[in-house]
Amino acid sequence: MSLPPLLFMKLLADTKLNPGGLELDVGAGDMNALQQLFAEDSFTALASAFPCLVGDDLARRLPPELLETLLDAGCRMLPGEMTHFSSEQTKPVLPPAARWLSGDWYFAPPATRSGSQAASRSLSLKLLQLVATDADTCEIEAIFRQDPVLAYHLLRLVNSLGVGVGRTISSFAQAILILGRQQLKRWLNLMLFAASRDDYRSAMLLARVAVRARTMELLAKAGGLDRSKQDHAFMAGMFSLLGILFGSPLAGILKPLHLNESLASAVLHHEGELGGLLQAVECSECADETRLIDLLGGLNLSIADYNLLSLDACRWMLGVIHDQQDAVHA
Repeated sequence: MSLPPLLFMKLLADTKLNPGGLELDVGAGDMNALQQLFAEDSFTALASAFPCLVGDDLARRLPPELLETLLDAGCRMLPGEMTHFSSEQTKPVLPPAARWLSGDWYFAPPATRSGSQAASRSLSLKLLQLVATDADTCEIEAIFRQDPVLAYHLLRLVNSLGVGVGRTISSFAQAILILGRQQLKRWLNLMLFAASRDDYRSAMLLARVAVRARTMELLAKAGGLDRSKQDHAFMAGMFSLLGILFGSPLAGILKPLHLNESLASAVLHHEGELGGLLQAVECSECADETRLIDLLGGLNLSIADYNLLSLDACRWMLGVIHDQQDAVHA
């Protein structure tokens, strides 16, 4: 039986610099072996919820039947002139004909932050430090009382149907108890990356880090690691982009968090089991299929396994960015 190629999904921004779509690409292998993947409910659900785009080059390489399957699943064609690539260190400007923006332009150093944005992110990082060191609930609650935006997001999250507690939460202490420390860590990480009108990079960084963290968590699960290590994999993915977010050396940002050795060495030096997972995700992001296949082999995972969990990670990312957009509009 022929092996399928790796499926790569590159995040594109729209004209407002928000996550707008995923450009598909495939590596070497029997492309016809992707028929089953593209007929999966998880793929059609993704393509119907978020633009999945087929560029001119991929369209030329795909067998006609496979291209038809993609279009039937809800994918769209992406003419080359509609995409603009940027790796500039300043806010990009799209030419009039372009509808999509590619490249890692949002990895640029942050501009000078407004007082409110800097204060909010500083409080989010302080909260993360308190949670990571198992501080008393009263200390954590005191931080929420200093920032109405963080307080709003916390109560909105805990009162949402997704938490499923069956009753309305009206105090910070109660919200923290219901949510739990581990879930609070995840949420605070996402809040650090949450979109802000003052930082044009935020929306894309949030989407990128959400995919990275969720992919690492799913890799850990598929590789047979226990629940604790799956959580650590998620956190490693989140922490790995904090240096870019803050425009500061990552080691200095992580030092006050007092991370355990395996998590810190994974994020800072790509060492250990978690470091291998981070390497795998970074290889996927830059479409280094040779190295990625080697790393998957070390995890006893097939290309088909990886393609499926990549789809799941992208669908999870959609939930994150939709929640953030809803909160901004609210």
